Amino acid sequence: MDSKTLQASAHRIALELPFTEHCWPFGPEHDVFKVCGKIFMMTTTAHGRPMVTMKAEPQKSLLNQQIYPSIEPGYHMNKKHWISVFAGDDIDESLLAFLIQESWDRVVDGLPRKDQKRLRP
Repeated sequence: MDSKTLQASAHRIALELPFTEHCWPFGPEHDVFKVCGKIFMMTTTAHGRPMVTMKAEPQKSLLNQQIYPSIEPGYHMNKKHWISVFAGDDIDESLLAFLIQESWDRVVDGLPRKDQKRLRP
């Protein structure tokens, strides 16, 4: 997947998830996606490399980093709980959708039960 497709696909996939908010709290160069006010995904370009950064379960994060060369620890984020995905032949839309869904789920799982029931009827 090339860089242009990576970010465009990530935006589309994230916006298809329920109750997703798209905003720019860190400036126009950082697209931020939230659920219930909590960030689950960001897209930006650093050092000329477009990326998608999202939450990840620590053990799965390490495994994915070993399997996929285009997945790295989260850029400017907690390296244990965030990953950054870069363009590469090893990344396809189904993998990207899976990682974004997992990120959304991790954020929702951390919300109060009342909010979880509202978001997952």
